[in-house]
Amino acid sequence: MSTLERDVVFEDFFPSMLEKLGAEGFLKELRNGFRVLMDEQREVITFESLKKNLEFLGLKDNDMSDDEVMYMLNEGDLDGDGCVNEMEFCVLMVRLSPDLMDISRMWLEETLAKL
Repeated sequence: MSTLERDVVFEDFFPSMLEKLGAEGFLKELRNGFRVLMDEQREVITFESLKKNLEFLGLKDNDMSDDEVMYMLNEGDLDGDGCVNEMEFCVLMVRLSPDLMDISRMWLEETLAKL
């Protein structure tokens, strides 16, 4: 069974982080997470930098195949350039948080209702 096929259960801490840190503090933490995973020379997350830094995600290099690492990278690569920039990373993190997606929808609906 591959890593992607396993049932993964995790607690979504993003909503409580957002509440505690506020929007600016939360985005700062997301950017810090991005910097941990990025290729320092290119300033984007590449296949190589992601594979090298899997331990920061609680994974070991041998826990994931190259195809699985590439799948993770492709999930965040919105512009198709083969890497994940800071904005794409932040968007991916919000997309992966069901509760933040609900909060985002609520904010959007409230904003649209005011127009």
